[in-house]
Amino acid sequence: MVGTGRSGNKEEIFFMLAAKLREAFLHRSWRFEKLQEIRLRVNCPAMVVYGGEEFCLERDGSLGKKWERGVTVTASMIRESLEYMSNYSMYAYEEELRQGYLTVRGGHRIGLAGKMVMESGMPKALQSISFLNIRLAHEVPGCSDEVMPYLVEGEHFCNSLIISPPGCGKTTLLRDMVRALSDGGMGYEGMTVGVVDERSEIGACYQGRPQNDLGSRTDVLDGCSKVKGMMMLVRSMAPRVIAVDEVGSREDVEAMEYVMNCGVGILATAHGNSVDEVKKKPVLGKMVQERAFERYIVLRPGAVGKIQAVFDGRGSLLFSGDSSAETVVEPAC
Repeated sequence: MVGTGRSGNKEEIFFMLAAKLREAFLHRSWRFEKLQEIRLRVNCPAMVVYGGEEFCLERDGSLGKKWERGVTVTASMIRESLEYMSNYSMYAYEEELRQGYLTVRGGHRIGLAGKMVMESGMPKALQSISFLNIRLAHEVPGCSDEVMPYLVEGEHFCNSLIISPPGCGKTTLLRDMVRALSDGGMGYEGMTVGVVDERSEIGACYQGRPQNDLGSRTDVLDGCSKVKGMMMLVRSMAPRVIAVDEVGSREDVEAMEYVMNCGVGILATAHGNSVDEVKKKPVLGKMVQERAFERYIVLRPGAVGKIQAVFDGRGSLLFSGDSSAETVVEPAC
C-alpha cells in the first residue's frame, strides 16, 4: 500500500485495485475531491460516482455513459483487489467481513456483498464476494466554519446532531467539526474531544495514529463499538465532548444519555432528511422530543456537504443555507 503519514497519497486507493482496473484509473488526471464511489460488480462494467454523477470507467480511463465501452469486472479482479485491500490477510478482517465492509488505510470504506453464511440466525462469514462498493474518504478543512459559531456558547458546547441522507457528507462534516472544536477558534478555546471511531472512518487510524486531521486535543478509540467506547472515554480520558458517527440503536441512545448526564457534550450523526423525520423514529426520536440535543445541523438531500439549516432544540431556525429551509425542514417541537 502506498502513502504514509497523516495526509497520505490521494491516489493510494487505486493501488488497492486489480492491475487491469488500476491501469485504467491511472490513465486519467482525477480531481480527487470529486471522486466519491467506485463500484465493482462481477461481469458488469466498473462504475464510478464522480461529481455526484454516475459513469462507467472506459478502457482508456475516460468516463462515459456507454456501458459496452466500460472495463468489465471479472471474479479474478475482485479477488485480486481484495488481496491488496486486506494486505493478503483476509483473516485479519474477519469481524468486519461479517458486517459486510472493510475500512482500509486512508479511511476509505469498502462495502462487500456475496454469499453470507449464517449460523444460529447470525452472520458467520461472507463468501464468494462478487460486489464491492468503495466509498472514498475526504477531508475538507474548513467545511464546518459557517456553523461552528452556532454550536459553542462561551465555554459551553451545545449537544449537536448532524442529520443527513446517506452519501451527503455527514462524516466529512463531523470530522471537520472535531478538528475545529479540538483546535479552537472563532471566539472559543480549544477543548478535549473524544472520538469513538467504530469503523475507522473518522480518523482513518493506521497503527493507532489518525491520518486525518482531528485536531491537537483529540483522543481516538479506533475500532471500538460506540456504546463501549463512549463509556470508556468518559471514564478514562475526561473529554469535554464525545463525537460518534451514525447513531440510532437503543444502546446508542442509552450511552449518549449517560455521557450527557456526566456533563460531557455529544456530537453525533444520524440518517434522515429532516429533524421531523428523526423525531418520528422510535428510539432516537425520544431524545429529540425531550430536547436532549441543543442543535440540529441538517444537510441538504441530493447534495454533498451542503448545509441546509441549523436549528436549536426548540426548532427555531438559527442558520439557513437554503432559502426554503423553513418549509423543507420541520421544526423539532
